[in-house]
Amino acid sequence: METLCSSSLLTKQALPLSSINFAGAGSVSVPGFSLPSLKTRAFPHCIRKHSAVGIPRASVAVEQQTQKAKLALIRIGTRGSPLALAQAHETRDKLMASHPDLAEEGAIQIVIIKTTGDKILSQPLADIGGKGLFTKEIDEALINGEIDIAVHSMKDVPTYLPEKTILPCNLPREDVRDAFISLTASSLADLPAGSTIGTASLRRKSQILNRYPSLNVLENFRGNVQTRLRKLNEKVVQATLLALAGLKRLDMTENVTSILSLDEMLPAVAQGAIGIACRSNDDKMANYIASLNHEETRLAVACERAFLLTLDGSCRTPIAGYASRDEDGNCIFKGLVASPDGTRVLETSRKGTYAFQDMINMGKEAGQELLSRAGPGFFDS
Repeated sequence: METLCSSSLLTKQALPLSSINFAGAGSVSVPGFSLPSLKTRAFPHCIRKHSAVGIPRASVAVEQQTQKAKLALIRIGTRGSPLALAQAHETRDKLMASHPDLAEEGAIQIVIIKTTGDKILSQPLADIGGKGLFTKEIDEALINGEIDIAVHSMKDVPTYLPEKTILPCNLPREDVRDAFISLTASSLADLPAGSTIGTASLRRKSQILNRYPSLNVLENFRGNVQTRLRKLNEKVVQATLLALAGLKRLDMTENVTSILSLDEMLPAVAQGAIGIACRSNDDKMANYIASLNHEETRLAVACERAFLLTLDGSCRTPIAGYASRDEDGNCIFKGLVASPDGTRVLETSRKGTYAFQDMINMGKEAGQELLSRAGPGFFDS
């Protein structure tokens, strides 16, 4: 385990969002805890969208529609969290750097779409519909022509894509490991028996309880990174785990106490990967975003998602999977399924050629093996 700091939550300048209009809030202020400011770096040309009351839909009113927005060559659809905006901004910067026609002022607009998952924070994800909660409204906006491309965290993307959409691009993957954050302990092993860890992830919960059954897990520990750090500071829990990738993209790694190894905590399928989707009949957008594709990441994500699809995984299912290239250029895949209470964990691994079809087959075969070993009722405990 790589230890970064252990005694207190340190803060660092977070992703600045001065030109994003978060309704009723221009910054985040938490008593007793100096969270990174959200008011310093601009996201130019952003449009905020809100879904209608009742069943959220992507066909929603735009609060401010400028002439520049109407003339934009590309409208990027994204969620409105600081992390989602960091990912949209990264996409925008890469497009501008790769295509001179997109480098002009106003050529790319960022459209913020609030999803059901962003609105309903009082219930566990598994109880309100699973992963599509963070993509459905954005996909609808894409299909309806309200945006031109959609930027997603790949671990939020269901194993099926909506009709009339394609996802031909993954940006280079960030660190896939999970970060341990605590005010009182240096690691999971250092937490006293009876300590409570906050996480909304069944994957994390099951792996924690498998190794440390004396710990407690607060399951509905949801919200963005800043919200979860505030809850930790308020001593709602004694520790939490967050994806290191998100902390890096937010420039908030100084909050990390230690980093869990892959042996300690296998990551979620596609953790650390960003995906960019467009309409299947939009060749212009497909060409734009295909130019940003990082093929090694795309193949790894495809392998992991084949594993997830075979297991028919959802937010109700503790599943982990990670494909990577070894020093000889081969693909190494590790997969895991667990009972929700962590009493049983089944693991498997594969090694093969780092090529698309071979990696798809590896993911499928690994999933089929674990399904066979798990047997009926495994995920109901």
